[in-house]
Amino acid sequence: MENITASYLMRAELWLCITTLIYFLMNGAQIFETLVFVPKWTASPPDNFNLLLDGKGASLKNFWIVFHSIHEITFILAIVFCWKIDPVRNWLLILFAVHFAVRVWTLSFFAPNIIDFQKMAETPSLAKDLINRTSIWQTLNYIRVAIFIVVSLGLIPLCIRLFSLRH
Repeated sequence: MENITASYLMRAELWLCITTLIYFLMNGAQIFETLVFVPKWTASPPDNFNLLLDGKGASLKNFWIVFHSIHEITFILAIVFCWKIDPVRNWLLILFAVHFAVRVWTLSFFAPNIIDFQKMAETPSLAKDLINRTSIWQTLNYIRVAIFIVVSLGLIPLCIRLFSLRH
C-alpha cells in the first residue's frame, strides 16, 4: 500500500459505506419484490400480468433503473476511493465483477422477459407456455437475488478491514 492519508482513508470509508448501505437497501427492495410482488403476477399468467404495466399496475422499471444506476455509481466511486488499498480494492473488483455479471444476466434475460410479459398483458393472444416461462423466471430470480445478497455481504468484511486501518 502506498502512503494513505487520513483524508484518503476517510473518503474510502465513506464511499464503501455508502455503497454497502445502498446495496443492502437494494436487497431489501429485491427481497420484498421477490417474496410479495413476483408471486402475485406469476400466480395466474397472463391474467395478473397487468400488475406489470406502467400506469395500470406496480411497474417498477423506473425505480430499478434509478436505484441500480445510483448504486453502480457509488460502487465505482468506492473502487476509485479504495484504489490505493490493495486488499480492499482487489476484493471490490471481484465483487463488482460478480455484480456486473448478474446485471448483464438481468438485462439479457429478466428484463426482456418482463417486457414480453407486459406485452402479453396488453395482448393476451401472444401468451405461449406461460406457466413454464414464469416458473423459470421466478426460480432464476431467487438465484439472482441470492447472488446480490452474497455480494452485499461480501462488502461487510471490506468495511471492517478498511475501518481497522485507522488503528
